[in-house]
Amino acid sequence: MAFERHRKLEQRWVSFTVLTLLAVLVGGSVLLIPPFFLQGVVEPVPGHKPYSALEQEGRDIYVREGCYTCHSQMVRPLRTETDRYGPYSLAGESAYDRPFQFGSRRTGPDLARVGKKYPDSWHWLHFRDPRSIEPRSNMPSFAFLAETPLDLSLTRKKLAALRSLGAPYGDAEVESAEVDARAQMDAVAAGLRKEGIELGEVEAKSEALALIAYLQSLGHALRAAEGGAR
Repeated sequence: MAFERHRKLEQRWVSFTVLTLLAVLVGGSVLLIPPFFLQGVVEPVPGHKPYSALEQEGRDIYVREGCYTCHSQMVRPLRTETDRYGPYSLAGESAYDRPFQFGSRRTGPDLARVGKKYPDSWHWLHFRDPRSIEPRSNMPSFAFLAETPLDLSLTRKKLAALRSLGAPYGDAEVESAEVDARAQMDAVAAGLRKEGIELGEVEAKSEALALIAYLQSLGHALRAAEGGAR
């Protein structure tokens, strides 16, 4: 019966088009309008800091490669989630995320609390060959990140843009963005070498290091706010 009614509606293409447009407009309004009235309402978790210059570059790579399509960054307040991933997510943890990476699908595990869960070398090997870490993984290889030099030419402008949107970057942080990013990259490279990873000249300045820095930064805001209790 419902099929027949739908078939008749499809035959009236003008009515069908108008009703479809109304449905899209109403649904879109419900999603888009409320955030405009919530600007400034969500306060950052106490002690939460915006991403460093290198972490921000790593986040941009994370978004560029579509990592959010398989990995969420939101632990829901359910026992099955908190037992596996840790404390449920708070809105204030994403106060400086533009856009946020909550996600709605998990082909891979949630990453909201992945920071420092594994050593840097784990991530390095995982990027290059996911099956070497988890044989059942269907994640594609991102080995090319280790062969792609990180472009820092726009880092200063990115931090300046984020500051205009409310991120508390100081003038010195913006001005020294490229220098700070290179210094943190050198620290990540040094740590990888200590963990037994051999790095060539390009690998030591690659996008893979920025992505590692970003992933290792996730989940620290709540732990810092609670004094490391979790």
